Amino acid sequence: MSKVTIIGGGIVGLFTAYYLSEEGFEVTLLDQGDMQQGCSTGNAGMIVPSHIVPLASPGMISKGLKWMFSATSPFYIHPRLDRRLLQWCLHFYRASTKKHVEHSIPYLKNLSLLSKQLYLDFALQHPESQIGLEEKGLLMLYRTPEMEREEIEMAHLADQHGVEATVLSRDEAQQLEPNVELDVRGAVHFTGDAHLDPAKLHCFLKDYLAAKGVKLVAQAQVLKFENKGHLIHSIVTTQGDFPCDQLIVCAGAWSGKLASKLGIYLPMLSGKGYSFMQQNQPALQVPAILCERKVAVTPFGEQVRFGGTMEITGTNQSINQQRVRGIYDSISNYYTSFQPTFPEPEKIWSGLRPCSPDGLPYIGATQRWSNVLFGTGHSMMGVSLAPATGKVLAEQLLHKKAQLLTDAFSPDRYS
Repeated sequence: MSKVTIIGGGIVGLFTAYYLSEEGFEVTLLDQGDMQQGCSTGNAGMIVPSHIVPLASPGMISKGLKWMFSATSPFYIHPRLDRRLLQWCLHFYRASTKKHVEHSIPYLKNLSLLSKQLYLDFALQHPESQIGLEEKGLLMLYRTPEMEREEIEMAHLADQHGVEATVLSRDEAQQLEPNVELDVRGAVHFTGDAHLDPAKLHCFLKDYLAAKGVKLVAQAQVLKFENKGHLIHSIVTTQGDFPCDQLIVCAGAWSGKLASKLGIYLPMLSGKGYSFMQQNQPALQVPAILCERKVAVTPFGEQVRFGGTMEITGTNQSINQQRVRGIYDSISNYYTSFQPTFPEPEKIWSGLRPCSPDGLPYIGATQRWSNVLFGTGHSMMGVSLAPATGKVLAEQLLHKKAQLLTDAFSPDRYS
């Protein structure tokens, strides 16, 4: 089998290494960080076949303009003179159409459903992983008539595409959360969604892959690529040179910069998000999205994680306390008897989600090189789509018949 080098030690890179190693490939995985913290460890851990509509959709432009003036808003683009930002915003504007949404839904749905099944298979095959996979669905909790209409429309759209969605009254939603008082008009329950502990998953995969002989190299910042004709044959890093027969870029928010080193235009910006943990008392039961505030809520037994915001930025990892304040303030608005404590600075997690302007990931080969593939740009759905992405990339290297269509995810679509 050929040597495959993967750049990126997040959950997408790890699952790609997992499926390739299962097929007998010799795999080396490089990461510029320490592979301890990152976007894959502090997120909500949600597996969401319900999320069939890309971020770039009708209405997001007007919402974004409104939210621009609030430091605690769910979505924020800091205005600045930056060529990459201007290009990204132009692509985003062009993609925010009904036609784009209709075209994207089948691709996202099928990728999500494959990913969930792969998670179920993974949990059965590796019970020792203890990743906390649970199928409790997802509650979309709303408080205003406007959001109620929006979420019910989304529920009907999901039903039309075979994704089960149940519209609940306030009392019906309350029955699913018996330990805490809800202040909502109602909810949509996506019963097919699931969740897990992303940090435990990340840790297990690292240990498992290392035991299987996958070479994991931390603190390996890529300096340049060396090629012979249309083949990349070596990656020059701060940890030395690494030869490769096949190269897969799964570097998250840094993938756009790596693509430019390969002469590929891959528009990408970071969507910074924040989260923090609280004692789960009174105990919340079902993962939820607090719709008006776009805050994700994930119970992990005795603790619960609250996370959110989409701050379009570069690779600046500083923490904006006002963004965290927006998450914190929303909690008691929906769960009136839940009294959170504002987290200490060292308890706040932040991560950079890799955001393509059309809301679709980049998955597959590029025509620029004969041996380069990408698996990146998953925005807020990296954990949700990671197994399917890794599986698809492994199938492509094996020249197997693909389980699903992926042409909408082409890394060359902006070239």
